[in-house]
Amino acid sequence: MNKNKNTLFCIFLGLFSAILFSASLYLEYFSYINIYLNSFLSLASIALILSSSRKALFFTGFFIGILWFYWLSFSFVYYDLSYLIPLVILGLALVYALIFFCLGLIDSVYTKAVLFFALSYFQPFNFNWLQPEILFVNSIFSIQKEAFALLVLSILVLLAFKKYYKLLFVLPLIFALDTNSLQTKDLELKVFMPEISIPQDKKWEREHINSIIDLNNRLIKNAIEHGYDLIILPETAYPLLLNKNKEILAFLLEQSSKIDIVLGSLNKVGKQYYNSSYHFSKKKMQIANKVVLVPFGEAVPLPELFRNYINDIFYEGAEDFIQASNASNFSIKGHVFRNAICYEATTDVIFKDLKDARHMIVISNSAWFTPSIQPILQKQLLRYYAKKYNVSIYHSVNGSENYIIKP
Repeated sequence: MNKNKNTLFCIFLGLFSAILFSASLYLEYFSYINIYLNSFLSLASIALILSSSRKALFFTGFFIGILWFYWLSFSFVYYDLSYLIPLVILGLALVYALIFFCLGLIDSVYTKAVLFFALSYFQPFNFNWLQPEILFVNSIFSIQKEAFALLVLSILVLLAFKKYYKLLFVLPLIFALDTNSLQTKDLELKVFMPEISIPQDKKWEREHINSIIDLNNRLIKNAIEHGYDLIILPETAYPLLLNKNKEILAFLLEQSSKIDIVLGSLNKVGKQYYNSSYHFSKKKMQIANKVVLVPFGEAVPLPELFRNYINDIFYEGAEDFIQASNASNFSIKGHVFRNAICYEATTDVIFKDLKDARHMIVISNSAWFTPSIQPILQKQLLRYYAKKYNVSIYHSVNGSENYIIKP
């Protein structure tokens, strides 16, 4: 009887910790942001995690896996694998349950603190969207690693020290406050990012291709008529092999004498396929291929034998996309923009060697996962990287709202 009570308590504690850990994410989903409330709830979630037993941590990770990543299963609908959705959600929950269980293998608050901080470096299957630092994106605290270490230290002091020494927990909090005053300069560019919402189940069907092409072409002409300097269309805005379509290329090159155009489409070189951004300017074209591929979405991060097996079973034998070796920049009206496509904009790799690029164009397709919290999670991650690298981000998305992020 006592064992059952203990298990039920651990389940409840794990669920409560996961809710606190996810609070800022879901509050923004419901259009509520309060930096003071978010700061308190995020610190409280860390305190609960560091003070929990490994059994409670197992359930914390289990519910975090569901609350943060249930939407990953939605893409299976478009491969006629809807029956796998419950199994995928359960699998994700168990992966993160095991990760958090490992935090409590040694029953020491000091060890838990170190391992929790190390969690920000851990990327299972090259998937890094569980960044503990983003709990503080909408808070009074900095998102830099040093500040995150201080926040964990503050909670450690509160839990481990005795009597009045606990009050010392305030000191690390003070030094972790966000005092960054750096800002990027506003661009003297008139940028058009039209709101587009094409359902994923229609995006690649042949009977809808012409209407999608016509929509894109009208938007470009409309941007020219209204005097815009740049139009940004989402990832795979043209759902085809654009570099093989002479008619559309001719149209885009002609229009680029009047406006700069950045958009997403596929690119085929030989037998290799790339997810790419295209930049058209002054009747010239630049193609930037994606550098960081989505794990299990664009590439299977497993040895070749297992990779081929998964592609045969789940993706009808489709080949992985090929990744570019280096990130690309676009020069637009005298300004340098780093290019990024969806997932890669939430990795450190794409921010390497920025040099003069203090602005980034990100194109995404959220129609795979909406309606869900995916767009909000991506937005918080982009805020995190914008602050981390002091870069402004222009994000054009299919399936959710567009926005500009300034650090």
